[in-house]
Amino acid sequence: MEETAQAPEVIQAEPATQVKKKVMLVEDDVFVSDIYQVKMHSEGIDVIAVMNGMEAIKSLEEGIIPDLILLDIVMPYMDGLEVLRKVKKNDAWKNIPIILLTNLSDKSQIDECFELGANDYIIKSHFTPSEVMKKVYALLGA
Repeated sequence: MEETAQAPEVIQAEPATQVKKKVMLVEDDVFVSDIYQVKMHSEGIDVIAVMNGMEAIKSLEEGIIPDLILLDIVMPYMDGLEVLRKVKKNDAWKNIPIILLTNLSDKSQIDECFELGANDYIIKSHFTPSEVMKKVYALLGA
């Protein structure tokens, strides 16, 4: 008698209801922005990409509230320091963690960012996108 093999029954669990994290990326360099957008999307993070500080504040005013802001400093129209000041002065936004992602490495500039309420300060040329993501995850609690 020949036995026929039956495929094992697969029981799938209900997918976990995970709320995707949202990161606002404020970066005027298209190349850098694209790198971080691809990296975050590949890791399941929704990205709100804006090109300058004015766009960032406008998005926040429209109710687009991210779980974290990754913020460049040197940008046209409104620089990152001004964005940082505005976010930290607004009761609805002041608890959003902010990581400065910049090429500025002046000690006094770094100190000022922390005094204004930044959670972290990353010099772009010193970190890979994967290393930046570790810092993002640490602040997102993921």
